[in-house]
This record gives sequence, structure tokens and C-alpha cells, in this order.
Amino acid sequence: MRLQISTGLAIFAVLELAAREGRRLSVAEIGEKYGVSSHHLAKVMHVMGRAGLVRSVRGAGGGYQFAGNARRTTLLDLAQLFENLNSVEQDAGAADATPEGQALREVLNEIDDIARATLGSITIATMRKLVDRRGTSRGRRPKAVVSRQRNQPRL
Repeated sequence: MRLQISTGLAIFAVLELAAREGRRLSVAEIGEKYGVSSHHLAKVMHVMGRAGLVRSVRGAGGGYQFAGNARRTTLLDLAQLFENLNSVEQDAGAADATPEGQALREVLNEIDDIARATLGSITIATMRKLVDRRGTSRGRRPKAVVSRQRNQPRL
């Protein structure tokens, strides 16, 4: 499944904000970490602010904070802000009039349903745990790499 750039930015931003609970981050700080346009990220943050997922604070020391509940907010909640995730009976012309076309449409709709269910089952808290396990937050190396290096003989 491919997601819109805005959806990916929203997920990255929320993961950053959730990891720094109580601290405000600027669009520039988040954008710099992921190498993305601050302008595009600001638009994404605005959409998430309207949805109540982030809170913005203006002025000196301002920035964004995660306003949702990391144990209840899912990837689906974020994706639905930027994606059309509904199974749609698209008109493929004459192909849909055939049994093969109808079977293909049914399979594709089922894939859409599974993707939605999967995104809806993964919370921000679960994603944070996955990120932390992989050691990608705050510049840590993955634990598997650290333990592998300790077990290697010295020359």
C-alpha cells in the first residue's frame, strides 16, 4: 500500500510529538529531522490541528504538541485525514461487466478492507514502541546491532 506524502508526514510528526510528551516542537525541527519541506509539513500540521490531534502554541517557545491519546489514536485516524480509504466501485468500463472484472474488483475491495483494518489496529503507542525497539529514536542504534557487535571477537 502506498500512502500520500502528507499521510507519511502526519505519521512522522505525531510519532515525534508523542515521543516528547509535554514538549513543543516546531515545524522546522520536525521537518529538519525527516528532510522535508517546512511549508508542506505546516499544511499537514494545520489539518491535524483542525482534527484535534495536535495543538499549536504561538510565540516564543511555541510549536506543536500531540493532543490525542497515543493508546487510542490509530494510523487509520491519521491516514483518513489525507487518503480516500473507502472501497469504491470504480467504473473500469467493459472489464467490470465480465466475471473476471467483477472478481478482480471483489479482490481489490477485500484488500482495501484488510488495509483499513490493519491501519485501524495500530495505535501511535504501538508505533512508538516499535520505533523505540528499533532504536531509531534519539539517535540510538538498534539493540540487535549493539549485541552483535559485543559478541564479535576482537582482533
